[in-house]
Parts: sequence; structure tokens; C-alpha cells
Amino acid sequence: MSLLHTDGYKFSMAEAGWPLRQETFYYAHRKGAAAVLPFDAEAEVRKLMPEPTEEDYRYLASHEYEMGAGFKAAVLRRDRVIIRALPKGAWFLPREPAFSLSGPSALISWLEPQVLHLHYRIQIATLALTDPAALAAEVATVTCDDQKNIVLATLDSVGVRAPVAITVDSDAYFQRVKACAAQLASIVGDPARIFEVGLRAATCLSQHAIALEACKAAGVRRTSHVAAARALDMIPVGTMGHEHVQRYGSDEAAFRAMRDRRPGRSSYLLDTFDTIRSGIPAAYRLMEEGYQSGDSIRYDSGDKEAQYRFAAKEARKRGIRSVQILEDGFDAALTEKFEVLRREVGWGPDEQFYGYGGYLIARTSGTSLVRDRVAAVYKLSQTATSPTMKFGDDDHAGKESVPGNPVVFRRRSGDVRGGPRGVIGQVGEPPPAGYVQLTGEVAEVDGQGRGLGSTRPEGARGAHDVALSPETVAMATKLRQQREALVERQAFA
Repeated sequence: MSLLHTDGYKFSMAEAGWPLRQETFYYAHRKGAAAVLPFDAEAEVRKLMPEPTEEDYRYLASHEYEMGAGFKAAVLRRDRVIIRALPKGAWFLPREPAFSLSGPSALISWLEPQVLHLHYRIQIATLALTDPAALAAEVATVTCDDQKNIVLATLDSVGVRAPVAITVDSDAYFQRVKACAAQLASIVGDPARIFEVGLRAATCLSQHAIALEACKAAGVRRTSHVAAARALDMIPVGTMGHEHVQRYGSDEAAFRAMRDRRPGRSSYLLDTFDTIRSGIPAAYRLMEEGYQSGDSIRYDSGDKEAQYRFAAKEARKRGIRSVQILEDGFDAALTEKFEVLRREVGWGPDEQFYGYGGYLIARTSGTSLVRDRVAAVYKLSQTATSPTMKFGDDDHAGKESVPGNPVVFRRRSGDVRGGPRGVIGQVGEPPPAGYVQLTGEVAEVDGQGRGLGSTRPEGARGAHDVALSPETVAMATKLRQQREALVERQAFA
């Protein structure tokens, strides 16, 4: 696997972080119902490990990603990666970690986009076992040969025959993406004000390549997918994700590391702790120092209009001209709205840019089995020995992540004490009374001889069927308290 098959901000964050540090990331769905894991997660993830070449590093260096010795060592340390996963065939609930990875930061972070592609296989398998009629409609037409092969292999893994003949129509997908990108370019007036960030929203690399060719045909020249940028003569972009801010434990420390440890302009992600009380104040303090011009602020979760108006008001007060980067859920209607806002507050066209992911890549794909349907995530939960969480401005919507080194405890069949179906605990923590830990080797069985992990949790309706263990609750409580202390320190007077 080419080292460049990831998002550009993975290289930026490695430069500004600690590439060899031991960290833990976990994969989960934030919404939906119970889902089945149709593959050996450890085997599948290990297939995704990168194979770096000197040509890869030369390309990165030519685009201001000069990777150091720590990164180069980290991505080769595959033997240091520990994968804890539910067994093949296990069912998992929203918020429960289907699997987690612990290992060198740069390597396990690098894996995120392609790990997230596994959501499609999980959704295909789950629908095959729960609603075959709906599955037939979802797979009748796909975007590329690789997507078709994924469907067939997944159905075979759960013992289900393809319900219909599967048609591949890459040209129709290309045209839909191109029309979507052209519409967005028309709204903003210049395709140079648009960049593509949808690698994580795709089902596979081939589908994403078709979509990027369509974006390029519509005049879009920037993408976060570095390998595709090289192949299509586009420009790779990306500077910061939530994991970077989580590592540093504060917005200001994370922003300074990005500015001071790598070349080029920085884009400060605002919402890891709190956009208005922490993210914007910290970003503006750095901009007031005047070390470099052209840095930007990037909005993500919460009420973006309120945040945007607040940022514009504070910028006028401080005499700052910051570039605005708008992503996460943007579509044509929201773009039109923020173009009106831009003119209202006085930002120029060259001071506001838009990134599009799922709207370009998934909405046009012809299926509802997209990443957003289950809100698949791959989140940093521990850095070195410190648990960490992503908070953001949408806590009420379930975006708060799980800290530590999480595992799944499942209630034993027929346990009369009741309680939630699942409990998210920590490695080394004993399961609560009446529960058993789900691992790759689930020995405990129900009354019909099935491993508890392979028994579908009947009646499981969503996140309310999952609780946190005492150790996980204690971690989360402490991190919430630290968050409140942080935002109080960084808030405007």
C-alpha cells in the first residue's frame, strides 16, 4: 500500500506531533442499530499497512511535508501494533468499539481513511442478515468494479448469495460528481475556492479516484488524498484534525506546535474543546503575534453561523484578517448561505474557502449505505498513558468520544439482573457482574451453543443500550473537568 494513500493532514500532524509515541485509536459507529463484523478485523487492518518508498518521501517534501526520522521509523514498526478486536461474526452496538489499535502514533493515525472504508462492508453484511430486500436495492448498481467485488466478497463471508445482478456504472457516478462540483464552483464563483476532503467517505480507493477525476474535470484542483493528488496532478492539502489537539490537551499548545514545527500556513481547527470559548481565542492570540500571515480558522461542529459571526466580530475588534475554512456537512444550500454571510461581514472571496467530503463523494454514489448513515468514526482515545476525548460543540448529538483503551463487555444471555446490553470498559478492568468481555476468542456461549459475540442483540435500539463502566466513567468525568478548566483559561475576558 502506497504511503500516500491517506489524507494530507496525517503528515502535517506527524510533523507537529510525536510520531513514535504509543497511542490508541478505536473504530465504532455512533448511530444506527446493532451491526455485524463480517471479517477478521486484525487480518484486514494489517493488510492496509503502508509500504513507503523514497519516491513517496520526495513527493511529500516537494509539497512542504518533509518527514523526519521519527515518522519514517514509526510507519515501519508494524510489529509494534496491537489490535484488539471483536471476533468475526460478532454483533456490536452504537458507541461500542468494534476494534482498537495501539502502536506508534504516526502509523496507526495514518490508517484512518482506509479503516473507515470498512463501514461499507459492515453495512452490507448487516443488511444481508437483516433486510435482504433492502440490500437488493442498495447493490443493484455500484460505482466501480472494486466496489462490486467488495459486495460479493462480503456477502460470501456471511453466507448470502447476491440478491440481484450487480451493474457497474462508473460513468454515471463520474457525471453526478462532476455536476455536483460544478454547481458548487458556480456558487462560489471560482473552483479554486473549493477543495475535496472525501477520501474517508468513499467505499474504496477506486471509487474515490473516479470522483476526483470528476472534480478535476469541474475545475477543482485541491484534494486531501495525497496519492490521488500525485496521480491526477492535483494539489495535496491538509493541516490539522482533532487528534492533534487532543494530543496536546489544549487548543493553544496544539496550534503553536503546528505553526512552529512545520512550514507553510496553518489552519486551526476550532471545536475540539469549545469553538467560541477556547478555539477562536487561542487561534487569534497566535495570529496577533504576527509570525506569519494567511493562517486560517476551520469550523467543524456546532452552530457554525453563530461561531462565524462571533469570529468576524472579534477579528474586527482585534484588527485580524483570518482566512475562513468551512467543512463538515456543507452542501450547496449551506454554501450559498455562507457566501451571503461572507459579504455581510466583509470577508473577501480570497479569505473564505470550502471543503467538501460526503456531499461530493457519498451523496452522489447511488446508495444510502454511506459513512454518515452509521456515523463511523476512528478516534484517538489514549496518547502515551493519558486518556483523551474529543468533545466539540455537538456533545448533545453524541459526538463525544470514548477515552482510554476501550473493550466491550456484553451481558450474559438470560441474566436476570438485566441492565444495558453492552458496557464499554477498559483493558484490564473486570467485567461487571452478569457480563463477559468480548474478545477475539469468546469462549462463553449462550444456551444454543453460540458465542455471545455472535448472538445478535435482539431489541437493541441504539446508544441507550450501551453504558460506560466505572473506570471509563471516571476517566470521562476527569477529562470533562479538565476541559471546563481549559476553556475558562482560554476564554475572552
